[in-house]
Amino acid sequence: VKSVNFSSLAGFEPFGEHAVNASWIAVQELEKLGLRDDVDLHVYEVPVEYQTVQRLIPALWKKHSPQLVVHVGVSGMATTVTLEKCGHNVGYKGLDNCRFCPGSQCCVEGGPECIDSIIDMDAVCKRVSTLGLDVAVTISKDAGRYLCDFTYYTSLYQSCGRSAFVHVPPLGKPYSAEQLGRALQAIIEEMLDVLEHSEDKISCQHKH
Repeated sequence: VKSVNFSSLAGFEPFGEHAVNASWIAVQELEKLGLRDDVDLHVYEVPVEYQTVQRLIPALWKKHSPQLVVHVGVSGMATTVTLEKCGHNVGYKGLDNCRFCPGSQCCVEGGPECIDSIIDMDAVCKRVSTLGLDVAVTISKDAGRYLCDFTYYTSLYQSCGRSAFVHVPPLGKPYSAEQLGRALQAIIEEMLDVLEHSEDKISCQHKH
């Protein structure tokens, strides 16, 4: 069995009104549940700090050279588990946990305005929705122009699109930690499956 160096799954620390960050709780639940045997999983709690993210994300990619990094964040407005299609470069005005925001209000000066994930989120959403989970899964093109979006863009830029972002609602609104953990498990396994099939197609095209 080939080892899938899926590698990194990152949730966020508490911030603002989120004294408990549902993203980190959900990631820890997934770690308990585990993924299939050929997946090499590394879990991180990411500080809600722009400058730390700018250092940490490239370091993670350098350390693990993963096939995919999945970031998980909490959204107070979310009522579903939401798959984010893309990250945005500009518009970062909200202060982080260090009361800092980038002077340029952007992630990467001169970078593209928006970067899409190479994961087909529509396909993942459809597949997860057929599994009969007790959690609704939806798609979004706006990760919110705060640390979630900033981290996603930084990761997408670093990895040429080999990143994904999942937003979860706050705990109990409406889902439990266990429900979120199971949903993440299903979503990530589908993402890896979609990624492997798309890479098979790419390698086939190169062979001809």
